[in-house]
Amino acid sequence: CLPCEEVLHMWRDYETRTSRTSEHYAQNYFLDLKLHYFLKLDWQSNRPLVIWGAGSKGKTLAKLLSKQKIPFYWVCDNPNKIGKKIYGQSLRSYTEIGKMKKPQSIITVANTEAQKQIRDFLEDHSQQDISDFFFFC
Repeated sequence: CLPCEEVLHMWRDYETRTSRTSEHYAQNYFLDLKLHYFLKLDWQSNRPLVIWGAGSKGKTLAKLLSKQKIPFYWVCDNPNKIGKKIYGQSLRSYTEIGKMKKPQSIITVANTEAQKQIRDFLEDHSQQDISDFFFFC
């Protein structure tokens, strides 16, 4: 966000607006777009790619990356999911990131407190927002 003193747009919200009713505004549609532009603009194929989170967005990204045959590591902090295979991909502990050489991580965890913990963990491992990790939530 950039600070600004003047009103640039007066937002009006109503139940029938297109962004509430059109399928083109569905979460997964935006996720497709985010991934498309991440791969086009930010992804460095010589670095390990990590998806952090095994909820619905993480699963959607895993499907999309698998479909494009893009290798990735999938991590989470849920002991019930670690070691399980979902869509043929084993879930690992997020601590595995600390063993990787310059990974790029896509974070799909929406919880604000969890995001702060994730950011702290990554920054403790010399990772920087926007170049090394990206929030897709």
